[in-house]
Amino acid sequence: MAHSNKLSPQFSALIPLLVFVFTFLGVGIYQNDFYALPAPIAVIVGIIVAFLMFGPSVKSKIATLLKGCGDEKILTMCLIYLLAGAFAALTKQTGSVEAIVNLGLDFIALQYIYVGIFIIAGFLSISTGTSVGSIVALAPIVVGFAEESSADLALLCGALLGGSMFGDNLSVISDTTIAATQSLGCKMSDKFKENIKIAVPAALFTIGILLFQGWDLGSIETETAVYSYSVVKIVPYVLVILLSVAGVNVFVTLLLGAIAAGLLGIAFGDFTLMESTKIAYTGFTNMTEIFLLSLLTGGLAALVQKNGGIDFILVHIKRRIKNQKSAQLGMASLVGTINTAIANNTVAIIIAGPIAKSINDEYGLDKKKTASILDIFACISQGFLPYGAQVLMILSFAKGQIDYLDLVFNTWYLLLLLIYTLLFIGLQPTRPS
Repeated sequence: MAHSNKLSPQFSALIPLLVFVFTFLGVGIYQNDFYALPAPIAVIVGIIVAFLMFGPSVKSKIATLLKGCGDEKILTMCLIYLLAGAFAALTKQTGSVEAIVNLGLDFIALQYIYVGIFIIAGFLSISTGTSVGSIVALAPIVVGFAEESSADLALLCGALLGGSMFGDNLSVISDTTIAATQSLGCKMSDKFKENIKIAVPAALFTIGILLFQGWDLGSIETETAVYSYSVVKIVPYVLVILLSVAGVNVFVTLLLGAIAAGLLGIAFGDFTLMESTKIAYTGFTNMTEIFLLSLLTGGLAALVQKNGGIDFILVHIKRRIKNQKSAQLGMASLVGTINTAIANNTVAIIIAGPIAKSINDEYGLDKKKTASILDIFACISQGFLPYGAQVLMILSFAKGQIDYLDLVFNTWYLLLLLIYTLLFIGLQPTRPS
């Protein structure tokens, strides 16, 4: 019996994905510990369900799984994780993290630390176009701030996640911006101007909340602390930030950063050349969970997509559209739902793009508004996903000191962006289509 390459839309194709999400979330909530069940094991449960449910042959299912695991974007993320791990381990060993934390505490008044992290993360991710890159550079520093002061780690991490997603969403060199503007056929500058109207009010409100939450921190510090640090130790971080802002490829940036940290450590006698290789390898192994999770989620998403799961979501959202507002909300839920399924905001926009374009044209919507809504909702859903790269990165650097719920309930920017975008759509006057 001949099988087409892709099956017709069906809800049953989403079951393996739902099994993964509910297994991971269910065990985490039941045990009150999101580390109780390793996330890659939860994905494997979903993959097993997919293998039991889907036809035709085991061989073709393995081929689909491997194709998904080996997707270029998935493998790119995985290699970034390894280099990020090596960079983080080497800079920690050389005392670079400690030096930059002490420098920060010396220059930023403690009550402005939450706002400071939000603004720095936003600036870095706008400049680099990557939220993951900003988190890699800043997460060890944020954890250090919490250890060295009375600042709350969950609030610091929430400010870091919010700032990173703010920049990723607005940056003209971000993958999501490129995907959204290309899909809708509008200019990046037009989308940026439209996007700013929604993102900036949410960011200003966030700054207000973070200022309020940090206000009491200054009074806690009774004595004037003296922070000692060597400015030279900060060089690897400065190098990574400068290379990122200059638009140098993320692989090259992280590799040069890791080499700089290694050479610095050897020069200062923190470790030998051979020890530096072991430290870098330890950095690789620190990223094992997130590496495996990204790889296996890619495989599971491919199985779900091939068996009509993503198409099922598309068909049902299109059915519920009646007017311009419901068209915009439909596109928002479309990209959000796809992103929940595949945990990659850029790929979610690429999949939703053609459908969004046809809905946009059919209902006479503004292309730049539609591109903004696609990008915003892909970023919001990505920022809230417990198995999304950004959340996993922060939680892995926090090493169990905070859990998923602590992080999400302190990420004010994403909560406010969601509310503000829904109001923006809801309060618009409806033009006749």
